[in-house]
Amino acid sequence: MTTAADLTTATWRKSSYSNGDGGNCVEVADGAPDLAPVRDSKITDGPVLVFRAAGWMSFIKGVKSRAF
Repeated sequence: MTTAADLTTATWRKSSYSNGDGGNCVEVADGAPDLAPVRDSKITDGPVLVFRAAGWMSFIKGVKSRAF
C-alpha cells in the first residue's frame, strides 16, 4: 500500500545553484523519512515529485560527477 507523505509542515530548501533571477530551480523538503520530496521553486503550490531518498542521493551524486 502507498500512502501520501504529509508535506503541510515541510521545510523546503532551494538548490544551491538557485539565484534570484527566477531560473530553473528546484526545492527539496527535509524531514520526510526515507523520502525526498521535490518541487519547482517557482510554483510552490504546484505538484510535488516524491523520490526514495536513496534514489535521490544517487541522482545527486551523478549530477555532481557530471555523469549526465
